[in-house]
Amino acid sequence: AIWGGQSSSGCAGHSMDKSITLPPDEIFRNLENAKRFAIDIGGSLTKLAYYSTVQHKVAKVRSFDHTAKTEGDPLYEISMQEEVSARLHFIKFENAYIETCLDFIKDHLVNTDTKVIKATGGGAHKFKDLIEKKLKLRVDKEDEMTCLIKGCNFVLRNITHEAFVYAKHADSEFRFQNTHPDIFPYLLINIGSGVSIFKVESEDTFERVGGSSIGGGTFWGLGALLTKTKKFDELLQLASKGQHTNVDMLVKDIYGGSYGSLGLTGDLIASSFGKSATPDKEFSKEDMAKSLLHMISNDIGQLACLYARLHNLTRVYFGGFFIRGHPVTMHTITYSINFFTKGEVQALFLRHEGYLGTIGAFLKGAEEDNPNQYSWGENYAGSSGLMSTSPDLNPMQRARSGTFDMLEMDRLERQLVNLPLLQDPSSYIPDTVDLSEDALAREYWLYCFEEALDGVVKRAVASQPDLPEAAERAEKFRHKYQHKLQTLRHQPFAYGSLTVRSLLDTREHCLNEFNFPDPYSKIKQGENDMALKYFQKAVKSLGELSWEQRQFALVRGLLAGNVFDWGAKAVSDVLESDPEFGFEHAKLQLEERPWLVDAYDQWLERLKGPPHKCALFFVDNSGIDIILGVFPFVRELLCRGTEVVLASNSSPALNDVTNSELQILTERIAAMDLVIQSAVKEDRLTLVQSGSSSPCLDLSRLDKVLAGVVRERHVDLVIIEGMGRAIHTNYYAILSCESLKMAVIKNSWLADRLGGKLFSVVFKYEVPPGHKTTTLDHVPVTPS
Repeated sequence: AIWGGQSSSGCAGHSMDKSITLPPDEIFRNLENAKRFAIDIGGSLTKLAYYSTVQHKVAKVRSFDHTAKTEGDPLYEISMQEEVSARLHFIKFENAYIETCLDFIKDHLVNTDTKVIKATGGGAHKFKDLIEKKLKLRVDKEDEMTCLIKGCNFVLRNITHEAFVYAKHADSEFRFQNTHPDIFPYLLINIGSGVSIFKVESEDTFERVGGSSIGGGTFWGLGALLTKTKKFDELLQLASKGQHTNVDMLVKDIYGGSYGSLGLTGDLIASSFGKSATPDKEFSKEDMAKSLLHMISNDIGQLACLYARLHNLTRVYFGGFFIRGHPVTMHTITYSINFFTKGEVQALFLRHEGYLGTIGAFLKGAEEDNPNQYSWGENYAGSSGLMSTSPDLNPMQRARSGTFDMLEMDRLERQLVNLPLLQDPSSYIPDTVDLSEDALAREYWLYCFEEALDGVVKRAVASQPDLPEAAERAEKFRHKYQHKLQTLRHQPFAYGSLTVRSLLDTREHCLNEFNFPDPYSKIKQGENDMALKYFQKAVKSLGELSWEQRQFALVRGLLAGNVFDWGAKAVSDVLESDPEFGFEHAKLQLEERPWLVDAYDQWLERLKGPPHKCALFFVDNSGIDIILGVFPFVRELLCRGTEVVLASNSSPALNDVTNSELQILTERIAAMDLVIQSAVKEDRLTLVQSGSSSPCLDLSRLDKVLAGVVRERHVDLVIIEGMGRAIHTNYYAILSCESLKMAVIKNSWLADRLGGKLFSVVFKYEVPPGHKTTTLDHVPVTPS
C-alpha cells in the first residue's frame, strides 16, 4: 500500500507528486549491489543512505593498426563495454513506512558482507531493535551533530547549486548561490526542538558556540496549546493564512506612526501577542499561529545575527526540522536576518537539508574508502529535486512527506577543481542566462528540448543497431526525460538554477540511465573519417595565403567548422537533408564582417606582437570542426612558438569530440603533418581531459590534472569555442589572462535575443585590465 494508495492527508489515491506511485525497485534502486548503509531517523521522517555499484555501458574507441588499413576502413572501432561505477543513494520517507521499507530492503539485500548500519537522529534508539531484527545488521549509533556537519560539508563541496536565498515575492522564489571554492568558515543554525549554533572552521573542526531553548519545539508546543492543532505541518498551514497584525502590537499602535528618532518604522512589531490581552476579543487560530511563528523566527534571526557578528562570519546556513523547505519559516527567518543585519548577512538554506544527518552518518561509516578524496555529482535522472512547498500554490503539496524523495550522487572518475585562471572564483557564474528567472526564455528552451526529443530517440536507437531491445530502452528514456521536462516546467528550481546547461546535462544523465552512452558515436566516426581526407589540402591552401589573409582564413575556418553541431536543430536539419553539406558551404553561411561581436581587429593586432607562452584550447565538435577548424588554427599557434593544450570532454555528449577520440585523431594528423608531429614529440602539443561530460563548460569543475598542466605551462591564453561553452556558459567569465571566445549562433531565437540572426558570429577577444600585449618588445605577464 505504501507505493500508491492513500496520502498522509487522508485523501485516498490523491497523488501530490508522481513519485508517490513509483514501484519500490525504482525507489530503492541498485539495492542488490548495496554495500554500506546509514539511517537517520527523526521525529517524523526517516532518511536512508546506501552505497552501491552500478553497471552501465560505455562507448570505447580503439585505433586500428593503420599499417594494414585499406581505403574505406574506418579510422577507429567503437565498442560498447560494461563498466562499474560507484553511486550514493539517499531516500527520505515518513516514519509510518519504516517497517515496510525495511522488509523490502531485507528481501532484496544480496550483499552479505554488510554487518553494520550507521544510525543517527533521535529515533535511532527507538527503532534500533526493529532495524536489527529486520536487516540482521548491528546498529552503530553516531553523534547527531557531527553527522549533520559532515553532511553539510559534503553537499556544499559537491553540489553546485546547493545553497539558496529564499525571496518570497520575487519572480523566482529560490535564488541559488554558487558554491565558494573554500566553503569554510560558516555558521550552521540547526533549528530542531531547540536551537544549536555551530561555527564550522574545517572538515573536522567545529564547535557549538551557542543556542536557545526557544525553537521548533516551542512553536509546536505553544501552537498546540493556542490552536488545539497537534500536527506541525497543519500549524504552519494555519500560520500561512494568518495576519499577525491582529495579534501583535506594532510601533504605530503605540506611537501612531513610526518612531523616527530611533529609526523604527510603524509596521515593526513592538510586542509579540501585545494585543491579545484586549478584553472581550477573540483571536483566530490562523492569526495566533502567524504571530507565534514571527515571534520565534525573529528571536532565532536575532540570535543568528549576534553570533555571526561575534565570530565575524557572513555565511549563515539554516537547517533542522523547523525549516524543512517550508516557505513560511524560510520567509520569516530571511526577513528577520535582513532586518537585524541591514542586509549585510544573507540567510542561506540548503536544497538537501533533510539529508545532512544521513549523509554524515554514511561518511562516518565509509571513512576507510575516504569518499572525500573523490568528487561527486548529482545524478538528475535518479533524483527527485526540490519540490515546491508553497501552501499558497497547492495546499495538498505540503503533505509531501507522503512522497518518497530521492537523491542520487555518482562518484566521478576525476577530482574536479577550479580553473586557476579564473580572476575571482568566488564570483564566477558559468551560465549566461538563469531560466528560472526568465519565463520567456524558460518556455522557449523547454519547448526546444521537447521538440528535439524525437531526434534524440532516433539517434539513440541508430547507435545500437545490433541490440533489438534498444528501441524499448529509448522509449523509456523518452518517458523519463519528458517527465523531467514537465517537472522543470512547474518547478524550474528543482535542481538548482535552471539553465540550458542543466537541461542538456539532465538529458545526458537520462540517456546514460538507459544505457545510451554515446548516441552520436557512428556520426562522429564517419565525420572524422571524411574530414581527415581534406586536412592536407586545407593546410596547403592556407600556406598559399599572405600572413594577414591566413590569420583571417584560420578564424573563418574555425567558425565554419563550428557550424557542424548536431546539438543545434537548425544545423542537424540541414545535415540530415543534405549529407553533401560541407566546409565550404558552411563558410558561405557565416555572416560577413562586422560580426555580431567583433574583436577580430584587436586579435590581429595582438598577433603582430610576441607569441603567447601557452594556449589552453577548450574544443567542441568532432569531424570538420576539430580537424579542419581547430587543428589548422593550433598549427599556426605552434608555428608562432606557442605551446598548446587541447582540452576535450572526458565522456561523450552530443557530437563533441572526447579525449580518447582526440588522441586517435591527433595521432593520424601527426602522421600527415610534420608541424603537429614534432609538436607532439617535443611535448609542445598536449591533450588533456576537461573532466566534463557536457556540451557546456563549468570552469569551476575541471579535472585536477588539467589545472596542474595550466600552472606548469604558465598558460597565458584561453580559447573557448562553441555555443555551449562560449555562449550558454562563460560568455561573461572573467579570466586573469587573455581569452578568445568564439562561436556561431545556430539558434534563431537566441540570435534574435542577442540582436543578430541565424549564423551570426561572436568573436570576443578579452584582455585583463592593465595587461599590455601588443608591443613587440613586451613579454606577456604570466600568472603565478
